[in-house]
Amino acid sequence: MQIRDLPYLDPGVPDTRSGLRYLVWLGRNQLGGQLKALAWGMLHFVSVMALPYGVGFAVQAVVERSGTRLALAGGLIALTTVGIAVGDTMLHRTAVTNWITAAARTQQLLARRTAELGSALTRRVAAGEVVAVSTGDVEKIGWFVEAVSRFLAAALTVVLVVVGLLVYQPALGVVVAIGVPVLALGVLPLLPRATRLADAQREKAGKATELASDTVAGLRVLRGIGGEELFLRRYRRASQEVRRAAVRSARMWSLITAVQVLLPGLLLIAVVWYGIGLVGEGRIEIGELVTVYSAVMLLSYPLRHFEEIAMAYSFSRPSARRAARVLSLERPSGGSGDASDGTPAGDLYDPASGLLAPAGTLTAVVCGDPDAAGRLAERLGGHAAEPEGLPSVLLGGVALDEQPRETARAAVLVQDKDPVLLSGSLTELLDVPASGEVSATEALAAAECADVLDALAQAALDGDPMGAPITERGRSLSGGQRQRLALARSLVADPEVLVLDEPTSAVDSHTEARIAEGVRALRTGRTTVVLTSSPLLLDRADRVVLVHESEVVAVGVHRELLHKEPRYREVVTRETEAERLAVRPGPGAGEAIGTDGDAGDITVAVAVASEIDIDIEETA
Repeated sequence: MQIRDLPYLDPGVPDTRSGLRYLVWLGRNQLGGQLKALAWGMLHFVSVMALPYGVGFAVQAVVERSGTRLALAGGLIALTTVGIAVGDTMLHRTAVTNWITAAARTQQLLARRTAELGSALTRRVAAGEVVAVSTGDVEKIGWFVEAVSRFLAAALTVVLVVVGLLVYQPALGVVVAIGVPVLALGVLPLLPRATRLADAQREKAGKATELASDTVAGLRVLRGIGGEELFLRRYRRASQEVRRAAVRSARMWSLITAVQVLLPGLLLIAVVWYGIGLVGEGRIEIGELVTVYSAVMLLSYPLRHFEEIAMAYSFSRPSARRAARVLSLERPSGGSGDASDGTPAGDLYDPASGLLAPAGTLTAVVCGDPDAAGRLAERLGGHAAEPEGLPSVLLGGVALDEQPRETARAAVLVQDKDPVLLSGSLTELLDVPASGEVSATEALAAAECADVLDALAQAALDGDPMGAPITERGRSLSGGQRQRLALARSLVADPEVLVLDEPTSAVDSHTEARIAEGVRALRTGRTTVVLTSSPLLLDRADRVVLVHESEVVAVGVHRELLHKEPRYREVVTRETEAERLAVRPGPGAGEAIGTDGDAGDITVAVAVASEIDIDIEETA
């Protein structure tokens, strides 16, 4: 695999059982590149370590005044120099290729998993962690993958040098053979603590990244409520913790580096001291001493890769663990593709809760718990993994989890309460897989996007709002504008079943009433499920379902449930039964407000308020 061949046609199925297993899987999938790097690394390191022999041979030739041997030494030095240059150049090329391809494979896998999980990803993993894995972590993973081949080349070279010195000069070779393992393993006791400190630094850096990402995403809201400074203080504290952790980690690694310098120096002293004695005794030649000394001095170069592989593994292990965690997330696998002919249609039924949304109707669902409403929306769309023994949602009598994922997604579209807008133009935003029966103009009108179009037209160079740029996540727009554009996108798709989770929570009551009418008119004949507690939406639904503790407890229409179901009234009006009874009108009070004093009169007033577009939260 070359860099020019990226991206992969198929990045493969990763082993996500652990961070180490994922690193091994990456290395195994780049075996060809690893072997190339190993071969070029051997050429480079062996050429480096052969240079001392040429120098020693040259020194001995000068001592013996042999021109022929001096010429041979010069040729050997030139040959090793060429080997060093070619080996280093090609090693660098293959190492960088291995690094980039490993990082690209990881990024490709992350992008694929993000697309598969969609909005469910950020419900399971913090957005900041996803950002950290997709940026800094992939670099560290690539670093370790490419460092392995260079480390193996360096280790093999060290073994060859030690064996060669034992053969070339046994007396000094024994000293080197004893000293080199000490050099290689001398820092081993320090590595566990260095690894723990590196893990702590990465963990704190990941949390700081998550906090920064979440703060930026909610900056508009934070400014609105005066919480900007509070979150900035939190980020400052988090960044200082990262700094202190980084300093502690750097101190440990600097100690390891110092040991890596000290031990080779001690070995050199031992070799020179012992070698001079051997020269004085006439047991070895001066050229041989120069060769052994130079070889030991240059051994620090391949030995540095022992420290590098330790650092690379320490930094990449938590990164690989986080990447494996994200990549291990899955949706229900779906069927084989033969479960039904075409896209299923009909009534939408959830056996677990008893929720039924008849085909072609607008069904509103009221949940007292917003989180429970979000989970129910995920379940209706087949986005949530079903616990063992829990039946699947049925569409037209067909289980969604028995359908291929593409079929299920085409049949049921879920818009969660915090939809994401990708960067690009409005035309690109609305360019989604669709039935073709709903135009962008109709969808924008139903979602009450006239003011959004005006704002975008002012930002566009040619005054065309459809070509105006929309920033990432729609941060240049207000919350209500983002919500309405997302709703228009969902309406353009025109799925068989559309599930909307609080689609108007960020708009005012007048706009909300018009959106309710627009959605009802545009979705005529299609199944629409709206999870909401807004009276303006509930009053326009064909059918209202109250879900309490994950079960359907009441079904009817809005005004009927207001009169008959206290739990429904409590959720919709934000008024408990005790509060309602506490303000029950006394004798004669009914005449004062034009009622007969019935306890249900307050709820009748609520229903009337919703009819004339009064903000129910303000009147309640």
